[in-house]
Amino acid sequence: MTVEVSCPRCGGSVREPDLMHTEWRCRRCGPVPPLHVPEHIGAEILASVVERVAAAAPGPAPGTPVWCPWPLPPGWTLTGLAYAGDERGGVRATALACAGPAPLGGGPADLVFVAEEPGVGLGTRLAGLAGPDPGPELAEALDEPGPGHPEHVGQARIKVAGHPTPLWLVNSPTDRSAYAGEARGLWLHAIAWPASAGHLLAEDVELHDLTQWMPPELVYGAPSPYLHGKA
Repeated sequence: MTVEVSCPRCGGSVREPDLMHTEWRCRRCGPVPPLHVPEHIGAEILASVVERVAAAAPGPAPGTPVWCPWPLPPGWTLTGLAYAGDERGGVRATALACAGPAPLGGGPADLVFVAEEPGVGLGTRLAGLAGPDPGPELAEALDEPGPGHPEHVGQARIKVAGHPTPLWLVNSPTDRSAYAGEARGLWLHAIAWPASAGHLLAEDVELHDLTQWMPPELVYGAPSPYLHGKA
């Protein structure tokens, strides 16, 4: 399994720990948990990565989830999986990509779901936000006018592990739409390309943690460009 290793915050190269440093380092961002992105996706690769993520959980406590839409929307496939972390610090973030027909027509669409600890910065990079966390953007979204106001910003109300979970639309580049919120004590990001693909989150989307159970009916597609540095 060929794996790319990069910085979760900027996508740049990282240096392994050595005699002088005990952590992975990015020239621009400093110490970071390395982002591991398998070159391809398939049943065996998915199982291997999910097993590694699950094994990094601290004892009996649940570790970092791998959120996957299940059931997948009609015509959609899994297109990538990544995780940030190492043996020393554990897994601190995961990202799962899927692709399929855009909900409003007009071609293909891509979705990436990120679960991460504060400070990792993978979700904000994919969303096109400044800083490692979406806190300032969420504060602005929570202060915006209510329904009926022309400046009202809507929410995506999805189910995460069976629980209704709000995600707030945050400011992002015009080529995508990005939502952020919290689930299981971690940041949860949902980023869609093109921006209109965010309408998929207005439907009955349910996220399931693959570290708890992996549906055998999952379908796989071509590797996502967004986990490989396009974002």
